Amino acid sequence: MSDQPADSTPLRFRRWEQHTEVPLFGASLLFLLGYAVRVLAPHGAQPWHGLALALVGATWLAFAADYVVRLRLSGLGHRFIRVHWLDTVVLLLPLLRPLRLIRVYSAVQQRRERPRLSLYARVITYAGATALLLGFSAALAVYHQEHTAKGASIRTFGDAVWWACETLTTVGYGDAVPVTAGGRVVASGLMACGLALLGAVTGSFSSWLLQVFTREDEKRPPEGG
Repeated sequence: MSDQPADSTPLRFRRWEQHTEVPLFGASLLFLLGYAVRVLAPHGAQPWHGLALALVGATWLAFAADYVVRLRLSGLGHRFIRVHWLDTVVLLLPLLRPLRLIRVYSAVQQRRERPRLSLYARVITYAGATALLLGFSAALAVYHQEHTAKGASIRTFGDAVWWACETLTTVGYGDAVPVTAGGRVVASGLMACGLALLGAVTGSFSSWLLQVFTREDEKRPPEGG
């Protein structure tokens, strides 16, 4: 018998994803920790800078090894890059790994009979966790690019966190604005993610309210009854 399931995805590929998503999410947190130390620790703070660099390099190698294994198990060949484009982007920009949180959640739920949270709660929880990790990652990246730039308004990590909150919520007061090319690239990506996450949360919350009101209307006795 073939090990090819109905959706044409090789069974070994599915099993690999199911067993590695959670450990790789842990590795992504370690990557973020190492990057944070590299960015925030004072220059010349040894051995922390060296340890952080080793941690970043080791975790990225783990991501690269996972990518190669999944490419081989998928059976797609060079088409893997197009079909799984998000995986390629995340490999090149590991700070975007929070976008794969939905894969982590799916891998965990496959080990259980039924989800513990409702659909709306799952969407809001996923969007909130993703926004938190992406915002922190973007704040680190923008601070790294901006704090020594001429004419920069983002001079401290606190400024960068405030900017990330403004951008994710689409408020944009304009008091903290990236001036470097790298900072503006990060800002563009965060704005796109912020709009998508905000739309997901708003839509889910609105649907939940409509569902609650509909149930209340159904329970209410008809007028004149």
